[in-house]
Amino acid sequence: MIKFSNCFAGIRYVRPYYFEFICHVKNRWAGKTIVDMFAEEFKGRPRDYYVSAVKCGRIQVDGQKVHVSYIVQPSQKISHFLHRHEPPVMARDVAVLHEEADVLTVCKPASVPVHPCGQYRKNTVVGILQAEHGLAPLFLHRLDRLVSGLLILARSASKADLFRQQIESGMVQKQYIAKVIGIFPEDEQVVHANVNYNAREGRSTVEVGEVCKNSNTLLKGKAACTKFTRICTDGTHSVVLCKPITGRTHQIRVHLQYAGHPIANDMLYLSEFVSDRSTEGMSADRAAANFGPSRKSNSHRDCIDESAGKSSEDFSFDPMCTNCPDLAPKG
Repeated sequence: MIKFSNCFAGIRYVRPYYFEFICHVKNRWAGKTIVDMFAEEFKGRPRDYYVSAVKCGRIQVDGQKVHVSYIVQPSQKISHFLHRHEPPVMARDVAVLHEEADVLTVCKPASVPVHPCGQYRKNTVVGILQAEHGLAPLFLHRLDRLVSGLLILARSASKADLFRQQIESGMVQKQYIAKVIGIFPEDEQVVHANVNYNAREGRSTVEVGEVCKNSNTLLKGKAACTKFTRICTDGTHSVVLCKPITGRTHQIRVHLQYAGHPIANDMLYLSEFVSDRSTEGMSADRAAANFGPSRKSNSHRDCIDESAGKSSEDFSFDPMCTNCPDLAPKG
């Protein structure tokens, strides 16, 4: 892991590196050309990039180069070899609070994902613990990327299965504290509302039971319940204790929005009218280019430990990478 502590104090960056994404053709992709599939489903890069990537073999089907007009079929293996730019995260340590033979307790900082997902692989709790502490493998439950808090991780599959059984049986309870907009009611509030997560948009919505009663359509969301208790308020914001009874994606955030008190700095749920990131072409790759360090990276190298004094070393561009031009040195 690289920590640039001079010009970019407080931010953790990873040198861009080469990585191969592998997936299988979904039914909705079948029948499209390989270029159309990528251009429509992965909008973070322009169509011209995908044309070039197919022509030079960076995108392959079942391990073979194909023509740009090739029609993909269900279940085929698609591989995409690319120059990967991870988004930066806050450079706060993942503090190891307690370590046992089969259990590890850490303090997760905000902005850092727990495990590899999306455009994050090294800038994750798992990646940092492996790189800086040699701790692997780890079996874990997830906290949202923007949430900080205590994580109790299993260090063996058997211990992880025990944790799963305890959580499913209600023996383990989770509590969160959130700062929300407005004066939250003084009495305990219990929100029962289905949560429907849209992976493509990256956000959840609430569905209430009346939808099902008044129409023949079934609710798509999963049943969810959260209890909220106000801790204090200053008349503008409130600090609220949140106890999720179920564990749905973004449950607390979307339930607070539904209750009329969204989390104060949660830009995803402060408004009901949030633009669809998939249509904006703003992928995490693009975010890394916009907010990453203004420098280049050595090709074919994963992650290099270096002191702040060496952080100004020039990187070498990948000529096909759509993000590298945004990393040109400035000053």
